Amino acid sequence: MKPRWAALAAAVIAGFSLCAAAPASAAPSAKPPVVSCTFTPTPDNPAARPVLRPLPFALTRGTVDVTFHYNYGPVTVRLNRAGAAPCAVANMTSLVLQHFYDRSQCWRLTNSARLGVLQCGDIYEVEKGGPGYKFPDEVTGAETYGRGTVAMGNQGPGTNGSEFFIVHSFAHIPAKYSVLGKVVRGMDVLDRMVADGIIPTDPNGPLDGAPRHPVKIRSVSFGW
Repeated sequence: MKPRWAALAAAVIAGFSLCAAAPASAAPSAKPPVVSCTFTPTPDNPAARPVLRPLPFALTRGTVDVTFHYNYGPVTVRLNRAGAAPCAVANMTSLVLQHFYDRSQCWRLTNSARLGVLQCGDIYEVEKGGPGYKFPDEVTGAETYGRGTVAMGNQGPGTNGSEFFIVHSFAHIPAKYSVLGKVVRGMDVLDRMVADGIIPTDPNGPLDGAPRHPVKIRSVSFGW
């Protein structure tokens, strides 16, 4: 048990250090500075990699920059704690701290008029290989998914885990996916992935499937 508690303590300390360093991104609001979160174990869908559940709360102030080092190049996303999905931001921060996404592959790329996204975060294949827990959606119903949006993927209401997607064009989808933030560097990297093409593996159409050239996350770090 000691190593797990040591890892948790390290994650908490690192997380608070990041919180202190993050710049404010929005004017003060009525939202409390901390909100509670519920991360529920999924024993029927165990963790693809050893990982501790995030702590049951999230900060609602400031931003966190996270850089995904793809084999195509770096993509930096700005996670917004002050947005509608602070628990989702805390979850991704926790998974990054624990290196869950390192040495993983993005199994799905789409480029249709309805959906233009890169989907990552699943360790084994599309929608398989999560962190061993789930948490509720955080949506207002007013979400839109324009170019550069980073949002949680799911397999139905309240099934968020490690899966996320980045919009490279536009996603004309219902407001059912928690928005984490936005790409602030590296959209050209996404464009190169799309230009390399798609191997159609989905019945939804020929522009939905695996990237023709494998897209891999070599590592993930905080900052630029």
